[in-house]
Amino acid sequence: MLSPKKWVLKGADRLLPLVGKVPFVVQRLALQQALNRCLAEPLRDGGFDVLRGRWLCLRVPDLKLCWYLTLARDGLRIAERAEAQVTISGNWREFLLLASRQEDPDTLFFRRRLVIEGDTELGLALKNLIDSLDPEVLPPWLWRNLERAGKGLAAV
Repeated sequence: MLSPKKWVLKGADRLLPLVGKVPFVVQRLALQQALNRCLAEPLRDGGFDVLRGRWLCLRVPDLKLCWYLTLARDGLRIAERAEAQVTISGNWREFLLLASRQEDPDTLFFRRRLVIEGDTELGLALKNLIDSLDPEVLPPWLWRNLERAGKGLAAV
């Protein structure tokens, strides 16, 4: 019999790939709004200036998702295709562990659970930026749920 945590993860493994079925325009609108709202303070403080005029490709192979991000005048912009200077790839579980701070980013990269390809200097700058973000920039309800999900995943 599966434990409740394993049951939830098994459900997530089945449900999350459905995100790839959502039209890209909807994905883009939701992600752009969420990222620009949640990261408003670091964006305002110039934390993401390293992306101005450059593209980051975020690839989540197990979900068949790929987004391209850059910094525009009005904040982070997401595209379906672009010429990326750097690509960061990993499965959804690794990104959840990273975002919830349940796993050290260097460990995820050194163990090749997250992979940087292309301009590694830009990739490392972005990794360090993400790692330096204070969880308090997120809405409290979002951080609590992200942290809870990450702890659940780490415990399995």
